[in-house]
Amino acid sequence: MAMYEFRMEPFTDLKQKENIKQYHEGLKVVESYLGEEYPLIINGERVKTGNVYESKNPADHGEVIGYMHQAGEKEAELAMASALDAFETWKKTPAKVRADVLFKAAAILRKRKFEFSALMTKEAGKPYNEADADTAEAIDFLEYYGRQMLELEEVDKKVLSRRNIERNEFKYIPMGVGAVITPWNFPLAIMSGMTTSALVTGNTVLLKPAITTQVIAYKFMEVLEEAGLPKGVVNFIPGDGPEIGEFMVKHPKTAFVSFTGSKAVGQTIYEEAAKIRKGQKWLKRVIAEMGGKDAVIVDESYDPKEAAEILKGSAFGFSGQKCSAASRGIIHESIYDEVLKELQKVTNDLVVGDPSNENTAVGPVTDEKAFNKIAKYIGIGKEEGKLLVGGETDNSKGWFIKPTVFYDVDPQARLMQEEIFGPVLAITKFKTFDEALDIANNTEYGLTGAVLSKNRAHLEEARESFHVGNLYFNRKCTGAIVGYQPFGGFNMSGTDSKAGGPDYLKLFMLGKTVTEQL
Repeated sequence: MAMYEFRMEPFTDLKQKENIKQYHEGLKVVESYLGEEYPLIINGERVKTGNVYESKNPADHGEVIGYMHQAGEKEAELAMASALDAFETWKKTPAKVRADVLFKAAAILRKRKFEFSALMTKEAGKPYNEADADTAEAIDFLEYYGRQMLELEEVDKKVLSRRNIERNEFKYIPMGVGAVITPWNFPLAIMSGMTTSALVTGNTVLLKPAITTQVIAYKFMEVLEEAGLPKGVVNFIPGDGPEIGEFMVKHPKTAFVSFTGSKAVGQTIYEEAAKIRKGQKWLKRVIAEMGGKDAVIVDESYDPKEAAEILKGSAFGFSGQKCSAASRGIIHESIYDEVLKELQKVTNDLVVGDPSNENTAVGPVTDEKAFNKIAKYIGIGKEEGKLLVGGETDNSKGWFIKPTVFYDVDPQARLMQEEIFGPVLAITKFKTFDEALDIANNTEYGLTGAVLSKNRAHLEEARESFHVGNLYFNRKCTGAIVGYQPFGGFNMSGTDSKAGGPDYLKLFMLGKTVTEQL
């Protein structure tokens, strides 16, 4: 039977009462297993270490989502041995079989869509729409990468042989064991995409999820098992980043490192992976996505009211905790005051609170460390610019920070240069469009950006000169869709590994040519 073409998983219409009811049911399912204990998974076996981390609801410190056993170096070494052993079989498993695991996992996620979304509401603090989009993206990664692998299996048909002289073959082969170190902000989508891209290409995996969203990762491991993934192909070893992450990156048997997270950690991984250690006979490959300082340019031709809505959506979705989120607004001087007035209004209207409530637009930030960092930047913003709206913080029950906008901020100010990763937007004005592009490009990052303009010349100039991996015209700068907008950035935003794109899986494989003389 021919496979249907890839299409994105539709978002749930959360204006429909029936869907809200199902979301509430999902929350009840999650509440039924709150506070359970979760082990490591090494070679399919459940391993308890006694070193337990409490995963808490960021909207309510008093609610424990789960108790997660943490791996040490001993367990990580066991996981490596398991992955090496499983690789010998998994690398020879046909691509169709590997892809079928992804397709089955996607079907399971569809059936449990509301439960997984609700779990992200509880453990990651995601409002309904953000969590639903995360689950849909996870399904998209599974469906897309499964198809991509089947296409890559056909690559040999594009390589030529010389008649009566030789027969040439070309194929992609897996690399080995990969260290997959995933983030907390897209705890299902990015985690599942990073994990399954490595395994569908024939590699085996040591999975270390972000510490604040480990229950979500464990539940996804159960999905992979139900989908028929053999033991040892993915080994689940949650643990301390500096200890377990460093151990995996430095291990001589690690073939590649797939990482999404901060610039500082990404730089360290890149440096450590480059060193050759005893027993290592390859150069490790690093696939890294490391953040951004994303800008939205608004020129004089654009409607201020519409611009304010797009700025709000770009900056404050999931409390600005996206590497793609806008943290800089660059607005033409002629409409500057009007855009600020509209932005103040729409930002003030955002409902901040517990994301378990369907009316909440902005939930908490992820943990105390993030709360303190963002609060510090709000203090810096009060010195570097003028406060338009927000600025209040509340950690009495959860880690809540009101969406905050500063204006008249110098393009060189810390607020315009440093990644904050929270609901803080800095605004500056410009006179000419060239000046706007100079400001937009004047950071060490290059992930996403947007231009709001009805001027075709401006859009074409930005198309050539706005140096980011994902550029959007007349829409927000977040929300890349798998298969439609391959995602990844330049400079200190990472290695331009375009997740959800046609080239991504090749990063996890080696090309091999075989020539037979006739």
